[in-house]
Amino acid sequence: MSHYQPPFSITSKIIDLIANISEHIGRLSVIDEEKNLKLRRINRIRTIQGSLAIEGNTLSEEQITAILDGKRVIAPPKDVQEARNAIKAYEAFETWAPSSNDDFLKAHQILMSGLIDDAGLYRSGNVGVMNGKTIVHMAPPAGRVNQLMSELFHWIESTDHHPLITSCVFHYEFIFRTNGMSSWQGCQKSTEFIHPFADGNGRMGRLWQTLILNKWNPIFAQLPVESMIHERQADYYQAINLSTQGTDSAPFIEFMLTVILQTILEVAPTDQVSDQVSDQVKKLINSMTNQWVSADQLIKNLGLSHKPTFRKNYLKPALEAKLVEMQNPNSPTSPKQKYRLAT
Repeated sequence: MSHYQPPFSITSKIIDLIANISEHIGRLSVIDEEKNLKLRRINRIRTIQGSLAIEGNTLSEEQITAILDGKRVIAPPKDVQEARNAIKAYEAFETWAPSSNDDFLKAHQILMSGLIDDAGLYRSGNVGVMNGKTIVHMAPPAGRVNQLMSELFHWIESTDHHPLITSCVFHYEFIFRTNGMSSWQGCQKSTEFIHPFADGNGRMGRLWQTLILNKWNPIFAQLPVESMIHERQADYYQAINLSTQGTDSAPFIEFMLTVILQTILEVAPTDQVSDQVSDQVKKLINSMTNQWVSADQLIKNLGLSHKPTFRKNYLKPALEAKLVEMQNPNSPTSPKQKYRLAT
């Protein structure tokens, strides 16, 4: 067994993103069971719709909801089949192990059932990346796919990196495997376009990243990360290209962690924020951590420019509701004043 080590850098941005995600993810655990189930259903629908839309599926969230409820939907049969398969896959995926090749193939069989002839099987033919009628990159021969995937699964099982990093690296390596030194090629840098399946590679990569995250914290089964990726498809592919050009998947890791954090902030109602609190205060709370920060930085984080508006609509009501606290409450107007979430 080759002890393959995917090449990637741990940047300061990656470290900061992991800290922020870890802090904010705990806020989802306070949702009561009834709200939890409702949120899970809504976000599962968004996840399926987002992942399929990236692949050109035209179904809306409403149509996928109808399919989930067993209702008839007037739409292209292929799109409906893709949705039904995705629903089944996301219902079963918590029983799979991230490092299991057998489970990986089972997942593909469910996801691509009725869509391709070799669902659940690695490709038997060669594939390439086309730019118009020109082949710009050839994948490794089909006979090497088993080895490449086995090495990747072995890395998942043996790595001690944070699951947030592991999940992003797998997602990237599954599509573009970058090697710092490849003995079989005898070159310093290379990129292998694995694409182990004839079809369904993109949705499998995103599904498996969610599975890895879910094993770290089950709350990830509720987060529509794939919907957020769909909204930022251009950035998604740019991050892949930057990582490929630099033979380092750090840009892709940074992008994915940013999307994960944005998803958490979008859907996570904090236990401190009630339904009566304004949307502005909710945005302020979701942009903060337990670290002291200046008003200027908070304004920047929120994308605002008018300080009086920030103080009137965001900061003051948050302080009055005791959701935010001052570092120096005896000097509330001090220019050096800083704020954090109330403890």
